[in-house]
Amino acid sequence: MEGIINVLKPPGMTSSDVVVWIRKVLKIKKVGHTGTLDPGVVGVLPICVGKGTRIAEYITEQGKEYIAEVAFGVTTETQDSYGKKIRETLPQLKRPDLERIVPNFIGKILQVPPMYSAVRKDGKHLYEYARKGISIERSPREVFIYRLNIEEWFDGELPRAILNIECSKGTYIRTICHDLGQALGCGAHMSFLLRVRSGPFKLQKSWTLEEIEEAVRDGNFSFILPLTDGIDLPRVFLAGARANAFRHGLYTKREQVKVSDEGNEPYVQVMENGDLIGIGVWREEGLYPHKVF
Repeated sequence: MEGIINVLKPPGMTSSDVVVWIRKVLKIKKVGHTGTLDPGVVGVLPICVGKGTRIAEYITEQGKEYIAEVAFGVTTETQDSYGKKIRETLPQLKRPDLERIVPNFIGKILQVPPMYSAVRKDGKHLYEYARKGISIERSPREVFIYRLNIEEWFDGELPRAILNIECSKGTYIRTICHDLGQALGCGAHMSFLLRVRSGPFKLQKSWTLEEIEEAVRDGNFSFILPLTDGIDLPRVFLAGARANAFRHGLYTKREQVKVSDEGNEPYVQVMENGDLIGIGVWREEGLYPHKVF
């Protein structure tokens, strides 16, 4: 039993909770997730099973897409609706005000990780310091925002907006919401978040925990997708002796490798007879094994 499950994570569970649940339902120990979602966040959480755990890092590296609600006028400790209020105002804010600053948040930007996050400092998570009232200096991190659209705007004493955000891995959406409020001078926090895509995995084809449990009872494991569905890398093909050489850590000359997908990526999926046998890396001499399954 190996592959990837496109799970629709419910609110109230941590990503680790989902891993424990999958282990119990499938009766398999080798299970891992591909990037943490906060307990209150709903959406796509790819779960790797069996050999799938060995490609978790490649899925994590791929882009994400979110639907977020940002509420203006209220700043919280955690930058979302679960934290204690720090400041509250009644902003005189309209949609054009937000539209004016949104371009500043598209492209390559620097983000300071929030104190209530799983980022580690001196062996501890930042949230461990935050819970003790300790604030730690954090270095800004470079992330990339591919798209940030205002989908809806709601007027009121505390205006709200629905945002559609495509971004690189490691982006804190609640920090974007917080920083939008700072840029507008009124403060803001993220009041809702839904992840609609993680790499190639989309919300429309995700499975709820209830659907997975029912499928297992019926002996239906179609929710476990093949490893190749999770990796967005060019493919190359090896056969016979060269495939065995790859498995044993030996390189193959370029002229002996059949390439189907042209690209500039140094890393590639290595296939044999339609099966993924590992991840290879191109070097001057040829194709070397990077990870063998």
